[in-house]
This record gives sequence, C-alpha cells and structure tokens, in this order.
Amino acid sequence: MEGRRLTEGSAFGTLVRFSLPFLLANILQACYGASDLFMVGRFSDSVGVCAVATGGQVMQTITGLSIGLTAGGTVLIGQYYGARRGREVASAVKTIFWVFGLLSLALCAATLLLLDPICNLMQVPAEALATTRQYLFLCALGIPFIVGYNAVSGILRGLGDSRTPLLLIALACVINVSTDVLFVGVMRQGAAGAAVSTVLAQVVSLVLALFYLAGRGLVRKYRGGAPCFKLVAAKQVLATGAPIALQEGLVNLSFLIITAILNGLGLVAAAAVGVVEKLIAFSMLPTTAFAAALSAMTAQHRGAGMMGRAKRCLKMAIALSLVFGAGCFLAAQLQAPALVGLFTGDPRVVAAGSGYLRAYSADCMAVCFVFCMNAFLSGGGHPVFPLVHSLLSTFLVRIPLSFFFSRSGGGTLTPVGFAAPLATLFSLLLCLWYMKKVGSSGLEGGSAAAPSHG
Repeated sequence: MEGRRLTEGSAFGTLVRFSLPFLLANILQACYGASDLFMVGRFSDSVGVCAVATGGQVMQTITGLSIGLTAGGTVLIGQYYGARRGREVASAVKTIFWVFGLLSLALCAATLLLLDPICNLMQVPAEALATTRQYLFLCALGIPFIVGYNAVSGILRGLGDSRTPLLLIALACVINVSTDVLFVGVMRQGAAGAAVSTVLAQVVSLVLALFYLAGRGLVRKYRGGAPCFKLVAAKQVLATGAPIALQEGLVNLSFLIITAILNGLGLVAAAAVGVVEKLIAFSMLPTTAFAAALSAMTAQHRGAGMMGRAKRCLKMAIALSLVFGAGCFLAAQLQAPALVGLFTGDPRVVAAGSGYLRAYSADCMAVCFVFCMNAFLSGGGHPVFPLVHSLLSTFLVRIPLSFFFSRSGGGTLTPVGFAAPLATLFSLLLCLWYMKKVGSSGLEGGSAAAPSHG
C-alpha cells in the first residue's frame, strides 16, 4: 500500500509540508461550518442564529467523537506503516470500515431518538426551540457521512497522505457555501436550509472519498489479501481512539454545558456565545492542524523506533502553533466587535460577544502547548493521559468557573471567557508533570503490534 514515510528527510520540512494540507483542510471545514451561521445571521434573525449556533455545538461534539475515534485508526496504521508491515496495514483498513460503519449508524439513531432531551438539556430559549430541533434533525441524517469521511481521512493520513482529505473537503466546502447561498440567501429557508446544505456537502465528500480509494486500487488490491475484520485490530483502534475521542468529547461537552448555562441568560447571550465559539474554533485551526500532523508523524516514528526525532517535531509544532495563536489573540483584542459582527447585525449580540471573545482569546495561545503535547502522547502510545487531564480540567476548572462567573459577572459574558484559558493552563501543568514523570524511557519507541495505553 503506497504512502509517504514521515520518518525521512528534514524533520522541520516534513512537519510543515505534512501539516499544511491539514491546516487548509481545517480552514475549509471551518468555513463550511461557519457559512451556515454567516448566511443565517445575514438572512434570518436571532432565533435562526441561536438554532444554528446551539445545534452546531451538538453536531460539533458528534464530529469530534468521530474524529477522535478515527485518530485511533490513523495511529495504528501509522505504526504499522512505519514498521513496514503491509499485511497488518491492510487488515487495519478493513477493520476500520466495519467498526466505523456500525458506529455511524448507532450515533445517527441515538441523536434522532434523543432530539427532545438534547434540546431540553441545552436550555434552548423557548422562541428558538422548534427551529433548533428541526436543524438538529436534518443535520443528524448526515452523521453516517461525517463518520465515513473522517474514517477515510484517518486511513489516508496514517499512510502519510494529507493532501487527498484536503481536496475532498475543499469540494465539500464549495458545495456547502454555494447551496447555503441558494437555500438560505435566495430561497430564505433559514436554519433548515443551512442544515440541508451541510448534509448534501457531507454526502458528496464521502462518495468522492470512496471513489478515490477504489480508483487508487486500495480496495481491489487488498480485498483478498488479509482478513476483512480482525478483532485484535479493532481493539487496538478503539483502545487508541477511544481516549482521544473521549478527550474530544469532553472538550465539546464542556462547550455544550457552558452553552446550556449561558443559554439560560437569554436569547442575546445564547447567540453571542454561539458566534464566539465559532470564532474561537476558527482561530485554533492552525494548532489543531499541527497537532493532527504531529500525531500521525509520531505514530510512524514510534513504529520505526525514532522517538528522539519525534520529540524535536513536538517542539517545532508548538513553536509554529504559537505564531498563529498569538496573532489570533491580538486580533481578538483589537478587533473583537468587527469579528463578532461578521456573523450578526444585532448590536446587542455584538456588544455581549466582544467582551466574551477578548477574555476567551487567551486560550488561543495556551492550547498551542496542550494540543501538541496531547498529539505527541497519543501518537507515541500514551493516549489515556490526555483523556485524564481533559476530564480533570473540564469538570474541576472550566465548568465550575463558567457557572460561577455567569452568576457573579453582573450580567455580562466577559468574566465567563476567562474560564477556558484557566482550564487549559491547569491541563498544561498536568502535561508537563506527566512528561517529566514518564521521562525518556517511557516515551521511546515500542512495538506497533502491541501499543502501550498508559
């Protein structure tokens, strides 16, 4: 199975070249998600903005879970590929298709069955309840396509191919933005039109991904070359991916809980929080891209027994992430009203969101360290600790502080924004402690056949 060796050549050059398609893909995916909110904000009212913002948070949680789980496939394939074990790579690819096919159907069914409880838990304002429910219902129909696309992308990235996922998401973005213009801007279908547009884009991205795999010969070449499903491979994918998925899930769960807390402050606060969360997610895309690339690179380095070089890549990824993180922080401090105003024309939402964004934006720099350390640990065979510190920082710091600041902040969102960077700082301290505790011996290479999960 042809791919790219990430253990060869200049470490810095390889990291940058491999990360760039991740970054561009993440930017396109964010534009694809933000276009719903942008178009609804321009051609609908605050009810539509609240529905898309709240429903988008729920869908982002589901997407984060699928990305985390498929990262387990990326790590396993990367380790096998780095160790030049082609048969195990083929078996892992087939196993991933079975595991994530079943998972996508389960997630879709669960979301459709729990629409009303989800809306109640999110404390959706009464005037936006019906619109939010409709948006979520339509988006939930696209869950199998979200999971399927991420599974294929995870396989390709494990093989060192980060370009093809970029091309696929680029086309999906074009489709989503153009159909948003049609359904929301021209036909004035509001949040429902935005949801239909998103699902259409997801269908196209998965179909094209499958055609690509077939056209490249990967399906035909390995159809009879290895067992279709291997229980050992499935366990390894889930053992590596589940902690990453739970970590992603916890981050998004904290967003959901905080959104629910702040939704209780009224429609203006709910809309402001949704807009700022979208801006923050966009600002963290470079860090997310470097971290995702680092995870795949670390997995290949681990399989090849080259963890010393992987540690150098970690330092480079943090430094590159900080360049973007600091820029986003400064932009938020200087241009907060203009940034919030991109997604809404309501001056009350702009005023509420600007203070929240300025406080929250410190997290853009703090996550540069934590995201990259998490990626290094997960790719290096230590996926459980990122889950542990995310659990602790989410439930011991971020959610309690958000609740406290929302009740004692004098009716403004600004104090609540500080909860996120404080929680990330707590995670960073735990990461530094863990890496010092494990030391060089615990982070050196291991067998791809039996990765460590400590």
